[in-house]
Amino acid sequence: METFIEKTIFATRWLLAPLYLAMSLLLLGLGYVFLQELWHLFTHIHLVKETDFILTCLTLIDMLLVGGLIVMVMFSGYENFVSKLDKAGDTSQIKWLTHLDSGTLKLKVSASIVAISSIFLLKKYMVIEETLATLPQNTPLHENPLFWQTLIHLVFVVSAVLLAFVDKVAFSKHRASS
Repeated sequence: METFIEKTIFATRWLLAPLYLAMSLLLLGLGYVFLQELWHLFTHIHLVKETDFILTCLTLIDMLLVGGLIVMVMFSGYENFVSKLDKAGDTSQIKWLTHLDSGTLKLKVSASIVAISSIFLLKKYMVIEETLATLPQNTPLHENPLFWQTLIHLVFVVSAVLLAFVDKVAFSKHRASS
């Protein structure tokens, strides 16, 4: 009975496989939106102001970061929780995949979130005059959306730093021995 339960529990890891495969659909959608945005930029380039061009570039960079995050989670999650990827005969092996355990993946995800949040804030700061012009004069700080966006970004930064610190403290001996 115990063996049956253990084999059943172990086999349930395959329930994750279709979810990791479905993540590739996210990449397809992201690629479509990316190309659509790029097409729109270049077909209207003669009308685009410098600030709008830079904002679009930042948006595209943001999408690439999200795409990289999806790939990272998809590959390493499958490799860590479902099954080893059969890379035999593939000359384009992904070097980082063998070094990505779930703890390292968490660090990379949190660093990506901080980078995405940074780009979001940079885009907001580039049009700060427009944002501030919509606020009534003498608006309290707690009613300024830029204040809250910056505060949320700082929470992401502090969380990433704390996660890295905890990871270093908890796993430094394990990583030093391997």
